Formats: sequence, structure tokens, C-alpha cells
Amino acid sequence: MNRILMLTIFFIQISFLGIAQKKVFTKTGVASFYSKTSMEKIEAVNKKVLAVLDLEKNNIEFSILIKGFEFEKATMQEHFNEDYLESDKYPKAVFKGKFEGQNTPILLEDNKKVSLKVIGSLTMHGITKVINTIAVVETKNKTMSANTNFKLILSDFNIKVPALVANNISKEIEVKINIPSLQEMK
Repeated sequence: MNRILMLTIFFIQISFLGIAQKKVFTKTGVASFYSKTSMEKIEAVNKKVLAVLDLEKNNIEFSILIKGFEFEKATMQEHFNEDYLESDKYPKAVFKGKFEGQNTPILLEDNKKVSLKVIGSLTMHGITKVINTIAVVETKNKTMSANTNFKLILSDFNIKVPALVANNISKEIEVKINIPSLQEMK
């Protein structure tokens, strides 16, 4: 009998832990990048970024399908997918990070806007690198949004640019991530 009581208490505690863990997500985040040289401006947008924030642990993850980036010129998109990012071989970019210095859970009820340091790992083109950035997180009316920007160096991710077009593409790319509306996971 004592054993049954202990098992019941254990399962009740586990179920409360599951309820307490709040996560918010979206499938409609936006990732964009920009490169400008004296020869050419390159920019692309992907409006199907999957993002998940664990409000209890202050973790953030997002996943971006490389083929989801849209360019102004079809030839740029083709070269991006086939020659540079090799999207058939490396179909997505994934970031897993944590809000540093945030010792308490982020609450949807807070109605505030804060800048938080984010440290995590970005895996892209088969290479994983540490990213340090600042994210602006806003909670309002029980919803949440977040955005950040950072710079990537192409060579850090083993992305090769042919000498013929090396002057057309910046070696450093500005990346912006905008998560406009996160919903609670049920």
C-alpha cells in the first residue's frame, strides 16, 4: 500500500512539472540577411521560421529551412541554394541558446520590454559556431515577441565564394531574426 501511495505522489508531481513548464512558439518568424558591396546588394527573407522559447528555463531555439529564403532575383536564389549554402545537403540552420543573466522565468503577464543577452550555438552548412547577441523581448497582453540581429562571417561556416564574384558578396553578412508573435504551447 505504501508503495502505491509513493507511486501516486510521484506521478502527481510529474504531472505538475509538465503543467508548470510554459513554452511559447511560432511557425511564422522572419529571418533576413543583407550583404552590400560596391558592386551589389544582396538580401533575402524567410517568413517561415520555427521558434520555441522555454519560459521556465529561459531557453530559445529556432530552425530555418534554407530553401525558404526568397530573393529579388531568381538567379541569386538558385546560386545561394546550389552553390553557397548547398541546401540539399544542409537543409536548415538551427540555433539553440539561453538568455544569460535572466535568473527568473519570463512571464507573459509582465507587460514589459527588455534587452537580454543571448548566448547559443548556430549550426549552419554543417558547422556549429557560438553566437553572442542581444535580443529584445516584449511581453504584452499575454503574448510575446522577440527580435535580434547579428553578423556572420561566411568563412566561419565554410561557405566558399568563387573568386569570379568575390567582389560582389560581402564576407560578413548581417542577419536579423524577428519573432513577431509567440503563442503558448498546449
